[in-house]
Amino acid sequence: MYTDTERCVRAVRSKDARFDGWFFTAVLTTRIYCRPSCPVVPPKVENMTFYPSAAACQQAGFRACKRCRPDTSPGSPEWNARADSVARAMRLIGDGVVDREGVPGLAARLGYSARQIERQLLAELGAGPLALARAQRAQTARLLIETTELPMADVAFAAGFSSVRTFNDTVREVFALAPGELRTRAARSVKSPATPGVIALRLPYRAPLNPSNLFGHLAATAVPGVEEWRDGAYRRTLTLPYGHGIVALTPHPDHIACRLLLTDPRDLTRAISRCRWLLDLDADPVAVDDQLRADPLLAPLIDKAPGRRVPRTVDGAEFAVRAVLGQQVSTAAARTHAARLVTAHGIPVDDPEGGLTHLFPTPEALACLDPEQLALPRSRRTTLTTLVGALADGSLRLGTDSDWEKARAELIALPGFGPWTVEVIAMRALGDPDAFLPTDLGIRRAARELGLPSTPAALTARAAAWRPWRAYAVQYLWTVDDHPINHLPV
Repeated sequence: MYTDTERCVRAVRSKDARFDGWFFTAVLTTRIYCRPSCPVVPPKVENMTFYPSAAACQQAGFRACKRCRPDTSPGSPEWNARADSVARAMRLIGDGVVDREGVPGLAARLGYSARQIERQLLAELGAGPLALARAQRAQTARLLIETTELPMADVAFAAGFSSVRTFNDTVREVFALAPGELRTRAARSVKSPATPGVIALRLPYRAPLNPSNLFGHLAATAVPGVEEWRDGAYRRTLTLPYGHGIVALTPHPDHIACRLLLTDPRDLTRAISRCRWLLDLDADPVAVDDQLRADPLLAPLIDKAPGRRVPRTVDGAEFAVRAVLGQQVSTAAARTHAARLVTAHGIPVDDPEGGLTHLFPTPEALACLDPEQLALPRSRRTTLTTLVGALADGSLRLGTDSDWEKARAELIALPGFGPWTVEVIAMRALGDPDAFLPTDLGIRRAARELGLPSTPAALTARAAAWRPWRAYAVQYLWTVDDHPINHLPV
């Protein structure tokens, strides 16, 4: 979009928050870059230039606006709606892969050379993987500076910088303030969390956001010991690269309040990325709803409660295991089966607030389980153990960097995997916005009630007009049933 100057100028002049994250406005006279919705008086058109990423702005010598804080805008929805190498690279960079594994590690995950990845990112985003990772490190550093009392040296290494000097230089260059000045400014407006060690932050999103199905689904399917709904917040444990964490996510009218307790602050970037992915916060609900509303049978559902998101997962392998446990059983039975696995194979954790007791077991931990101890039909045991084995040995990878069609083909080749299981994993673990469940019982009931075709083949043909947002159509169709997944818990 950043190449369409006229459209960008209109968005800036109208201060349209829907375009935050799509592009950034750099002002040639002040050398400052802003989000489109910046509240200041827009500059003259001849003084504006547009970039596709904050990293590209920084690389061109612009610094972040202190008023609108463009580094905190929602991410571009484009990267979650595509499965090409650039989109997958952006999701991996958001997960902190470059900080942990370097550019060669990023390229290896995508199956390209480092030079190819560099060239593709430069062509589309105006910045290479190192510059994009640097911009993200600066944002992480700002969060740690403003929301914790960690010494600056600890902040530097937790944010992924290789030295304190590089950290200081980057913060000054990006924000035009020294780290100490950032903390002093934040102390006047940011309240420290009541629990020591907790990092409190706000996760932005594009309005509207309907929390009912999003948090209702997560709460209704929560695995005891790993997840819970408490005091208006969804809480769960997280398995992270350097340790583990506990997160509490609370919906508010203009943001999601996020409280993180981490055993290692170096996991902050990954934890934030996982939380945003879980709640689908980088979606563009206006674009999605406008296309689905064109179907007269879907329009009343969308007008009644717009802005529904697709509830995802913090770990693709975890969700795949839970999907198999939930085959042809009730939600309550699936939770019971998962809770037994957690108790037997999960790693215990300490929760200062009580309620959460374990991390969900990794595929490596489940690879040694005895199938005879599973209270499942024999065919389901085979399905589960085969899946766990493929995940543990690396022959099957389910994550934000997965190629959607390749992952589907690998899943359908496993015993016991039918179209429903494959598509629900594609929707919630892989994040494919076009995943569709025409054989789902709730979808078929909703189709009959609304007057849509109720057979899978006919419904799939009708749903062609909903592409590429069929996963969002599923969320609206599920609301026809009065099921706990559609309501925030009391």
